[in-house]
Amino acid sequence: MDTETPSTIDWHARAAELTYPRQVFIDGGWTDARSGDTFAVVNPATGTTLTDVAAGDAADIDAAVAAARRAYDERTWAGLPAAQRGAALCRLADLLLEHTDELALLVTTEMGKPIRDSLDVEVPGAAAVFRFYGEAIDKLPGELPATPDGSIAMVRRVPLGVVGAVVPWNFPLDIASWKVAPALAAGNSVVLKPAEESPLSALRLAELALAAGIPAGVFNVVPGLGATAGRALGLHPDVDCLTFTGSTEVGKKFLAYSAESNMKQVWLECGGKSPNIVFADCADLDQAARMACFGIFGNQGEVCSANSRLLVEREIADEFVARLIAHAAAYRPGDPLDPTSAAGSMVSRKQLDLVLDYVRRARADGRIALGGERIGDTGFFMEPTVVTDLAAQSPVLSDEVFGPLLAVIAFDTEEEAVAIANDTPYGLAASAWTSNLDRALRMSDALHAGTVSINTVDALSPGTPFGGFGASGFGSDLSVHAIDKFTGFKTTWIARS
Repeated sequence: MDTETPSTIDWHARAAELTYPRQVFIDGGWTDARSGDTFAVVNPATGTTLTDVAAGDAADIDAAVAAARRAYDERTWAGLPAAQRGAALCRLADLLLEHTDELALLVTTEMGKPIRDSLDVEVPGAAAVFRFYGEAIDKLPGELPATPDGSIAMVRRVPLGVVGAVVPWNFPLDIASWKVAPALAAGNSVVLKPAEESPLSALRLAELALAAGIPAGVFNVVPGLGATAGRALGLHPDVDCLTFTGSTEVGKKFLAYSAESNMKQVWLECGGKSPNIVFADCADLDQAARMACFGIFGNQGEVCSANSRLLVEREIADEFVARLIAHAAAYRPGDPLDPTSAAGSMVSRKQLDLVLDYVRRARADGRIALGGERIGDTGFFMEPTVVTDLAAQSPVLSDEVFGPLLAVIAFDTEEEAVAIANDTPYGLAASAWTSNLDRALRMSDALHAGTVSINTVDALSPGTPFGGFGASGFGSDLSVHAIDKFTGFKTTWIARS
C-alpha cells in the first residue's frame, strides 16, 4: 500500500526526474519555433535554468491561429453538442488531478511558489474550473422574447470563433483555466500565450487536453515573449476575442492592438491595490491579523488582488500591528520544494529588485516595522515586510507592488476609511472586518471593488465572478458570466407566412 503523503515525499528527487516540455504546441503536435529561437526558463529558487523553451513569434502565432480557425470552421469542436464538450472538459479535470504531482512540480519549479500551494490550490483549483464549465455549459438557456403576433424570435449563444488568451506567471495553471475553460466550453478554439517566466505547466495542459478528447487545433499553446508572441496575438486579424490577465500597462497595449487591427473584443483583468479594513468592532482580531498576513504574504504577495493596504481603526492599531507581525513569521520564505514552507521565492531577480526598490522608498517615506531585506544570495527570496507611518504621497500606497510588502494606515472614522480605500485608480477587490451587519452592508455598497469580502480576504470560487473596475479592467473571470465574454447573441426571427 502506498503510504506516501506530501510531507514524506522527496520533492527534490521528483523534480530531478521531470521531463520539461520545450516546444510549441500547435494543431495537436509539438514543433520547434519557426525561427529556431529559444529562451531560458529559470528556477527562481536557485537562479539556475530548468530548460530552454521554444520562443514563438509572429510566424508561430500565425500557424496557431490558422490551426484554430481551421478547427473552428470544420466544427470538430464547435459543432459538438454542449454536453459532449462539457464531458471532455470534465475528463480534462480528471486528468489534471491524476497528474497533480507532476503539474505541481512544474508550477513550483518555474515560478517559485511552495509545493504545498501548488498541490492544494493551483492544480485542484484549475481542475475545479474545468469541471465547473464542463458541468454548466449544457444548462444555459436560450431566450424566446416577446414578438408581435405571427412571429417568433429565438436568441441563442454562439461562439465567437478564435480566442487569444494571454496569462501571467503568478498562477500559471489556475488563471489559464479561467480563460481556457469557458472559451472552450462555449465552442471556441483557443491560442494561449503563457508568461515567458512560466510556460511549462501551460504546455503540459495542452497535451492533457488532447488526451481528454479535445480535438487537434482547438487548443494551441505558443510560448514566447510578450513583445513578439503576445503582440502578434493582439494584432492578429483572425483572432475574434482576446482575454488577458496582467498589468494595467500591458492591458492598455492590447486595447491599442485591437484598434490597430480588426476591433476584436478585448477583456482585461489588470492590476489592483486592494484595501483591507479592520474596524475596532471586529469580533476576532487574531483571525483578522492571520488573514491579513495571508492576504498579502500568500503566494509571496504576487497576487493581483493582494490586500496590500491595511487600514486599521486607530484605537486598535498598535495591538493589531503587533498581532500581524507575530503571524507574519509563518510566511518567512523557505525552500519551495519543502512542503512545510508557506512562502517561496519571488518569480525573478527583476521582480525581487522591483519590490526591494519600493522598500527603499518606504524607508524614506515611513517606518519599516518588519522585514525589508532579501534573504540569502541564492534564488530570489524576500522577507515579509510591513511598513507604517507612510507619507500620503508615497508610491507604496498607490502603486501595485506585486510582492510581500504591506502598508499599514490608521483611520478614525468609517467615512475616512472608505475615502482612503477608494483613493486608487484600481477597483479589483477589498475586504472589511466588522461584527456590525449594517456596517458590513454599507461597506459593500461604498467600496469601489468588483469583490468585497466581509470578515475574510480575497474570497472567490468558480461560481462567483472575479473582475474589477477602473484600471483593474473589465469583464469577469469565473462563474457562468465569464461565458458571456466568449459568446455572441444570435437572433433568429421567424415570420409566419
